[in-house]
Amino acid sequence: MTVEGDRAAPRAPAPLRIWQRLMDTRIGIVPLPVAALIAVIVGLSVARGEARSDILTSIAVLAVGGFACAEIGKRLPVLKNLGSAAIFATFVPSFLVYAHVLPAALVTSITEFTDQSNFLYLFIASIIVGSILGMDRRVLLAGFLKIFAPLALGSLAAFAVGCGVGTALGLGLKHTVFKIVVPIMAGGVGEGAIPLSVGYAQVTHLPQGEYFAEVLPSVMLGSLTAIILAGLLNYVGKRRPDLTGDGQLQIGEHDVVLTGDHAERPVVTPQTVGAAVVTVVTLYLLGALTQTLWHWPGPIVMLGLAVIVKLGRLATPTLEAGAYANYQFFSACVTYPLLFAIGVAKTPWEKIVAAFNAPTVITIVATVATLMGTGFLTARFVGMHPIETAIVNACHSGQGGTGDVAILTAANRMQLMPFAQIATRIGGAITVTLALIAFARFGV
Repeated sequence: MTVEGDRAAPRAPAPLRIWQRLMDTRIGIVPLPVAALIAVIVGLSVARGEARSDILTSIAVLAVGGFACAEIGKRLPVLKNLGSAAIFATFVPSFLVYAHVLPAALVTSITEFTDQSNFLYLFIASIIVGSILGMDRRVLLAGFLKIFAPLALGSLAAFAVGCGVGTALGLGLKHTVFKIVVPIMAGGVGEGAIPLSVGYAQVTHLPQGEYFAEVLPSVMLGSLTAIILAGLLNYVGKRRPDLTGDGQLQIGEHDVVLTGDHAERPVVTPQTVGAAVVTVVTLYLLGALTQTLWHWPGPIVMLGLAVIVKLGRLATPTLEAGAYANYQFFSACVTYPLLFAIGVAKTPWEKIVAAFNAPTVITIVATVATLMGTGFLTARFVGMHPIETAIVNACHSGQGGTGDVAILTAANRMQLMPFAQIATRIGGAITVTLALIAFARFGV
C-alpha cells in the first residue's frame, strides 16, 4: 500500500527534461548551454570592440576555452595517455594566437588579465599551501631533504648527456651548453631565460634580445618534452602501481588533512575555506615582501612558511581542511583555464617552432629524459616512489611556474607542487648562477 506522501513526484514535461539533460552535459565544469551563451556574449562583445579584461569576463572566456581544449585532448586515442589535455589547453591557444584565429581584442583582454591579476601566483599559492597542509607531518620535512639527491644527480647526468649528444650532432659544445642544456634547467622564462640572456649580454656586450631569442626555444621545447613524458609516466603508473604512490612522493606517506590529529573529521564550512584563502594570500604576500626587501625568492619563502605552519601545528585541523578544500577547488576547476591563459599570454608559438630542427630536438629530448630517468632510477635509494620522483625532476626542465602547472596536470599529480617549486626555483637559481660564472670564463 502506498500512502499519499509516498507517491512519486510527477515527471517533468519532456522539454524540461531535455533542457535538464543539456544542463547536465558539461564541457569540463561548464554546462553546455552556458558555454554556448558565453560564446554568443563574448562574440558580440568582440564585434563591438568591448572585450574587457575584468575578472568576470575572464572567468567566462578562460573556463570555456580551457576546458574545451582539455576535453578534446582527453578524447584523442593514444595521445590522451601522454598528457594531451594539458598540452592542448596550453599550446592550442598559443597556435590560435599565432594564426590570428583568436580576435586581437580577445587576446589583449586575456593577456592583460593574466599579467595584471597575478592569476598564476594565486593558483600556485593555493596549490602549495593546501598540499603542504594535507601532507603527513612526520614525513614532510624528510621529503624536502630527500628530493635534493635525485634532483642533483639528475641535473649532473642531464648536463653530461645533453652536452654529449648536442656536440656529437654538430651543434658545438659551447652552443649546446649555454643555448640548449642550461636554458632547459634554468627555471623558466622570468627566472631563467631572462637573467641568462641579460648575463650573456653583459659579458659579450651584445644585445640582450638576441640571446633571449636564442635560449627561449629551448625553454619552451624542454617544457613541452617534460609535459609529454610526465603524461607517459602517469600512464605507466596505471599499468605498474608498484612504481607509483599515486601522487605521494615518499614510501609510507599519506594525507592527514581530513582527519588532522583527531578522530573526527573537521567540518569544512564556507567560512573555513574563506579563512584558508586569506591565510594562503597572506603567506604569498609575505613571500613577495621578502623578495622586494631582500631579493629572496618569494615562492620558496612562501613554501617555507607553509612548512613552518604545518610542522609547528600553527594551523588547526579545521583550517588545514579548509586549505585542502581550496587546493582541491583550484586543482579541479582552475587548472585548465589557467593553462589556456598561459597559452595565449606567455607561450609564443613561433619560439617553439624555432627549435624544431633535428639536432636541437634530439638534444633537448635526451636532456629531459636523462633528468627524469635519473630521478626514476635513484628514487628507491632515498625511499621515494620512482614515478613521482621522476615527475618532480621533470619540473626542473619546465617553463617555470607555468611549466610546473602543465607538467603536474599532465601527470595528474598536482599535490607534488611544493617539491616541483623546489626543483624549479632552487634548481633553476643554482643552474643560472653556475652558468653565468662559466660563461664569463669560457663562453666568450
